[in-house]
Amino acid sequence: MSGMKLEAISYLTEVHFGGGALAMLPELLGRLGVKRPLVVTDAGLVALGMVRRLGIADVFDGTETNPTEANLRACLARYRERGCDGIVAFGGGASLDLAKLAGMMTSHREPLEQYAIVNGGTSLIGGSVPPLIAVPTTAGSGSEVGRAAMLKLDSGRKLGFLSQHLLPKAAVCDPELTLSLPPALTAATGMDAISHCVETYCSTRANAVADAIALEGLARGWHAIRRAHATGSDLEAREQMMYCSLMGGLAFQKGLGAVHSLSHPLGALEGLRLHHGTLNALFLAPVSRFNADACPDKMASLARVMGLPDSNVEQAFDRLVRELGLPRRLSELGVTKEALAPLAAQAAQDHCSATNPRRFDEAAAQRLYEEVLQ
Repeated sequence: MSGMKLEAISYLTEVHFGGGALAMLPELLGRLGVKRPLVVTDAGLVALGMVRRLGIADVFDGTETNPTEANLRACLARYRERGCDGIVAFGGGASLDLAKLAGMMTSHREPLEQYAIVNGGTSLIGGSVPPLIAVPTTAGSGSEVGRAAMLKLDSGRKLGFLSQHLLPKAAVCDPELTLSLPPALTAATGMDAISHCVETYCSTRANAVADAIALEGLARGWHAIRRAHATGSDLEAREQMMYCSLMGGLAFQKGLGAVHSLSHPLGALEGLRLHHGTLNALFLAPVSRFNADACPDKMASLARVMGLPDSNVEQAFDRLVRELGLPRRLSELGVTKEALAPLAAQAAQDHCSATNPRRFDEAAAQRLYEEVLQ
């Protein structure tokens, strides 16, 4: 016998990808036996008229940038009031995550917190959930093919939930839906997708299939994000960014790392609506620098697909963030030293910390927070 690790690999989600794929939605709903779906989305997409394209009457548009347990209760109430029997998640990662948990809570008892990953709740999540179809309108979260969801709880903590039962029955990935994304949001969501590819590739778990997908996703995103940001109507660039997002999501099962561990607690700060992708972009270079000596071979592979002459990927990420005009300091986002004080412990305890290639504890989190504060 060799010393090879046992790998558990599954890619189970049905994906419909390409321009015009949205037209598949009625057929997919019919195939799943959904007669009265609820659209879970946000007010911005309703205002843009994009939700009307779905032709679905029942809509919940109360999703916040960092969805909350209050959002979840309101969404669940709408689902029950309207007698719905399935869900269409339409929007960015926030709407997709909220939709997953709303579906779960149609058949699971409160409190929600008991099902969180850090509380060992994954085994408590059962399969009695309504059919969910995910339709992303951003190229970033990859949540359309992921088994996880993030939510800000009443306690103030932003926690992750994970189960195969949260996986959408189908994903409709139509790059044409991303053409209206403004440059700043294109940059932030795009960096979210790139961070997923980087972190899941560097994760300590063994999964050669996920590694290959993550590297391909990074290559596509790295070479397309500037074009998508500069010329929003560039459909080919939009398609490449949606592939990057999809591939990052498909590789999620390897786990993530310190970029996400640091971002998650900040997303729960009261009074600030900090975009998850913006935070991931800000932390990508510092965390890559922190991890570099722990996984030099992987850093070299990242550099190769990015077309870099050396393995200094952290400098390349820093340049990209500057070129895209994204914040490089937490103080630019209104975060104070006082607000950061309790977050290092939360970051170290985050479910993503376990698969970071270098040991990531409270002291390390504190140093990284201080490094990017001002």
